[in-house]
Amino acid sequence: MKKQIFYGCILATALLSVYSSPMAQTNILNKLEEIAVIEQKVMVPMRDGIRLATDIYRPKTDKPVPVIFSRTPYNFNSWGDGEPKTRTMQRAYEAVKRGYAYVVQNERGRYFSEGKWDILGTPTTDGYDMFTWLKDRPWSNGKIGTYGCSSTAEWQMAVAALDHPSHAAMVPQGFGAGVGRVGQYYEQGNWFRGGAQQMLFTSWLYSVQNDAFRPRIPEGATQEDLIRISRFYDLASEAPRVDWKTALYHLPVQDIIKNVNGTKGVYEKMIRRKPNDPAWYEGGLYHDDMPFGVPSYWFVSWYDVSTSPNLALFNHIRKNAEDPEVANNQYLVIAPTLHCAYTRATSQTIVGERNVGDARLDYDGLVYGWFDYWLKGEANDFQEKTPRVQYYTMGINKWQTSEVWPPKESKMTTWYLSSEGHANSLNGDGKLRTKKPGKNKTPDSFTYDPMNPVPSHGGNVCCTGGAVDGGAFDQQEMETRHDILVYSSEPLKTGVEVSGFIETTLYVGSDAKDTDFTIKLIDVYPDGRAYNLDETILRARYREGYDKEVFMEEGKVYKLELSPMSTSNYFEKGHRIRLEISSSNFPRFERNLNTGGNNYDEKESVIAHNKVYHSASYPSQIRLPVVQK
Repeated sequence: MKKQIFYGCILATALLSVYSSPMAQTNILNKLEEIAVIEQKVMVPMRDGIRLATDIYRPKTDKPVPVIFSRTPYNFNSWGDGEPKTRTMQRAYEAVKRGYAYVVQNERGRYFSEGKWDILGTPTTDGYDMFTWLKDRPWSNGKIGTYGCSSTAEWQMAVAALDHPSHAAMVPQGFGAGVGRVGQYYEQGNWFRGGAQQMLFTSWLYSVQNDAFRPRIPEGATQEDLIRISRFYDLASEAPRVDWKTALYHLPVQDIIKNVNGTKGVYEKMIRRKPNDPAWYEGGLYHDDMPFGVPSYWFVSWYDVSTSPNLALFNHIRKNAEDPEVANNQYLVIAPTLHCAYTRATSQTIVGERNVGDARLDYDGLVYGWFDYWLKGEANDFQEKTPRVQYYTMGINKWQTSEVWPPKESKMTTWYLSSEGHANSLNGDGKLRTKKPGKNKTPDSFTYDPMNPVPSHGGNVCCTGGAVDGGAFDQQEMETRHDILVYSSEPLKTGVEVSGFIETTLYVGSDAKDTDFTIKLIDVYPDGRAYNLDETILRARYREGYDKEVFMEEGKVYKLELSPMSTSNYFEKGHRIRLEISSSNFPRFERNLNTGGNNYDEKESVIAHNKVYHSASYPSQIRLPVVQK
């Protein structure tokens, strides 16, 4: 079962499959056994007595060594096949041969770890307690680095707020599931965007959440018993396949997993939460009112599920960390890839349908250079040699560097929406112009039927169970729909680099009490190909903040400030800049049923007749960070 969301994922005495074949498994095991002391199913006690299953790989040396620590909700039982096990075994070998102990642990309540699991995050004290335990090992030098992507990254930020003295450095990759609230982003670990549910969690939790009736090893089992029994009982459930493109249409939303005979778990509880529910502020999410105490090397992707909040967190830590050494030691890489797909870049990297060129980077060299500096104390000139920000600009297809994000050369440039009232579809008269609109422009209108939503086509996603393919895809066919407003610039006379946060202000109206407004930024080629760059959404009831709901009245005009998008893209000469506006992007985001009700427990919908205004009084606009060079 492929479980991709946030996250990452090792081996020991007869271990896993590396490239999936038994021969490859034997080879990597033999290589590891030559250089590593291997300890499996070490049950490490937390302060409340709950024990967490831990595998340890450490160099055969009498000298103390630094530790690279990874915690995961995924299965790493060494007997059997599977990519996470393969990945862990290989990572253990790479770490040990470089002089590090590699330690991997299951979150509480997962597989052989005791206790109760919650997607919100196990207590941050688990991380703190584990750091203390690792520090006290006779083979440890007391320096610990945390490392992982997605689910193995999400817990790192909240633990960094506790500032354990041995937590010397961290490398979070694709870490949005651990970001709760930062600035204007209230995504609460990727559950929301703009107050609308991101449906990736429905398909992900179907395969991942614990069922109350799942088989469990009795608490208190010995390490010897656990090693023996793990050869026969993997504890990994095999979820029956689901066609999520169809299953996600089921209403009410709260019953989607139930409708496919899925497990009973935390989903039914979480789907009822609102963006500012107090429960989001308990457990393992990091929020911007928390301290932060660890030098960090952040890895972000342009086509990941939470690029903008991740970048906002990087900026927040640099600005607000109280310790100058921490504030001055935040580094960032932004790659043109999908979620956790950094190392899959090639000389001709294809993301969706778009070729973005040679996006390779020496990721292992960067990560281990970072750890060598902080965990071993090597004088490797990491700070002098490594750019503060390395980002990949699509269109010109090259890596660039900056001391800040966005680049200091970027300047916000405003493009205004314009039409004669018929911007519907690719064939309409919608324009993007730098000139302010006139006084009496007719607004554009479209009908949003929740039973016939605009389907997601590509995008900045992960973990949807195949319901949405991530990346850049040609949007032309989608843009023939009349419930999509299309605004395009004239062909550009010179190339334009857009790198940074993209801000959008819309003036809208509706005859529904509540509805959504979606936007999508597009790079249009001279031959008509229209590749999506980023997208966002706002549920109108949250236009005045996520701590209250304010409904709409027919005939009134409302100002919406959508959460900023992000990209680095070079629009070549002859290309067009395009903005799509609609009221759905499904199943990337859940459908608003337009009733003003809870949405999660409703079956019936209301058709909304929505308007977008663009005039001197209501200057709907997009503000692009154009790099001046």
